[in-house]
Amino acid sequence: MDELFIQPIQVKTMESGIESISANGGQVSGKGGAETFKSVFREAIDNVTSTENDLVNKQYLLATGQLENAHSVMVASSQAQLAVDMLVSLRNKAMESYNELMRISL
Repeated sequence: MDELFIQPIQVKTMESGIESISANGGQVSGKGGAETFKSVFREAIDNVTSTENDLVNKQYLLATGQLENAHSVMVASSQAQLAVDMLVSLRNKAMESYNELMRISL
């Protein structure tokens, strides 16, 4: 019977500095929360930058005939697009959260 029970989501560690997140109310607050928020956005921005640089490099290699696998340009293009989409989604969620906080009346 225990094997049919759905376990709550739990993330122990990530590269972005998040210590723990759980679906059942894990919270990060204070200065640690601000640093975590900042590190998540910094990691997303760095990911966009690195994937864009990789795409430009592969496009250059393809144009000069130095790239053996032409399909790697399409893979790099998809990775760069996904990184941008993730950053935009993070920004949108942050703006929604900010707007929701502004609607709260004290």
